[in-house]
Amino acid sequence: MKSTRAFQPQQSDPPSTLLSLRNVEDLRWEMQQVQLAIARRAYELFETRGCEHGHDWEDWFRAESELLRPVSVSMSESDDRISVRANVFGYEENELRVSIEPRCITIMGKKEVSVTETAGGKVEYINWYPDQILQFIDLATEVIPESAVVELQAGLLKFELPKAAQQKVETAATAA
Repeated sequence: MKSTRAFQPQQSDPPSTLLSLRNVEDLRWEMQQVQLAIARRAYELFETRGCEHGHDWEDWFRAESELLRPVSVSMSESDDRISVRANVFGYEENELRVSIEPRCITIMGKKEVSVTETAGGKVEYINWYPDQILQFIDLATEVIPESAVVELQAGLLKFELPKAAQQKVETAATAA
């Protein structure tokens, strides 16, 4: 019998949380809001420069860097699976949304604003660092999204993705 977990954690490992996947279409709808905010900011940068053409990519990348937090990603591949690690330090399970397609992973996150109450009223904590993530990870090999295991452990999002080609080979061998 196969385990549904991709790996067995060691006793010294910090606790991890299994994440549930989002519907791809629902996540695309949410992504549009972020992409529109980037487009608006890029256009503001264009206007600030006096509507000078020829800097569209520069404006877009600057807008992304102002609005989105960078995510470092590492990937490894074996005969039967792809393992992906994404650094989402500072984000909690309820602040992340993940979807997996056969050749793409999408990670979206938004930090919730923490509110501190004082004697004079509420004071919001403002963090000037971008509070959003929007990361697309292209996969070189097709995977089986339904069989993926996604865990959040100490700020690291871990994906264990079984390859589709390996699954087809195993199915053909058992059918024969």
